[in-house]
Amino acid sequence: MKTNNVSEKPAENRFRPYHIAILALLIVGTFVIARREHGSKNEIPFQMEEGSVFGTTYHIKYQCDKDLHDSIQARLKAIDHSLSMFNPSSTVSCINRGESMEADSLITCVWNMSQSISEETEGAFDPTVAPLVNIWGFGFKKRQIPDKAIIDSLRELVGWQRISIQNGRFCKEDPRMVIDFSAVAKGFGVDHVANLFRNMGIQNFMVEIGGEIVAQGTNPKGDAWRIGISKPDDDSTGTNNELQEVIEVHNGALATSGNYRNFYVEDGRKIAHTIDPKTGYPAQQSILSSTVKAPSCAMADGYATAFMVMGMERAQDFLKKHPQLQAYFIYADENGQYQTWHTPLFYETEKEK
Repeated sequence: MKTNNVSEKPAENRFRPYHIAILALLIVGTFVIARREHGSKNEIPFQMEEGSVFGTTYHIKYQCDKDLHDSIQARLKAIDHSLSMFNPSSTVSCINRGESMEADSLITCVWNMSQSISEETEGAFDPTVAPLVNIWGFGFKKRQIPDKAIIDSLRELVGWQRISIQNGRFCKEDPRMVIDFSAVAKGFGVDHVANLFRNMGIQNFMVEIGGEIVAQGTNPKGDAWRIGISKPDDDSTGTNNELQEVIEVHNGALATSGNYRNFYVEDGRKIAHTIDPKTGYPAQQSILSSTVKAPSCAMADGYATAFMVMGMERAQDFLKKHPQLQAYFIYADENGQYQTWHTPLFYETEKEK
């Protein structure tokens, strides 16, 4: 039998030109689709929303093909109706007046979070500190310097442990006790609006209420959101906007607390609004501005306030044990000069996956 000396080419070599052509078509098709999707995404406009809430202003930007004004307002009104001390018909205002009021889901959530922050910071943050804040002139009373007897008497009304939720209602051991969520309400409002956007699949947005911020994705230029940290120069008018630092945020929440805006001077002495719940007096610490990045803006808001009371050493020790928090402090050195300190990962940006 004769054998054929002409060998056939392997199958893969025989069909290689077709494979190359098909592969080229796939690559071109994928590129065209990607460009169309990228182009259509960039063509979606950014919407803007601004106004006043919780006694301050808000600014919101989000990339969406429709105006979500009504949905945003519904979220903000829900927070205002539950947590605002400036709204006399809010749930917290009614509770403070001693009215039997059912605790709604929002106020219950914020109360539980406030308890947690207070416990972890050993009372540096306390949602019942309002009577002391008020007597120093940062609430609804005229500015004054209270004497020690008044401060000691009001300290008896401070302590979240003396308030509980029973059968869906707040119960206070002393009816004169006051709940004030001012230190976390703005951050919680920011989270509430940010969650609206996330639930709708919106990827690029920035929500800011009174300086507390959640930013995700990119800004209208396609870059990371750039957030400024103000210099803590004494400025009770709020007109000095000189920045100490600008950071990039792709996906995070941050809040700043400071004594450089809300203060007054009495007999040559600066009286600032951050009150130490334990002593009853304004916190006299070297930290002038405390900026915190946290899993939620409400948490960042609460811890930023707590660190102002705790001071540098206690705050630094605390942050070493709580890596989920990152912080940036501006403080005054022995010569009164501004210095900064930050946790190792403060500048890291977490890009969306």
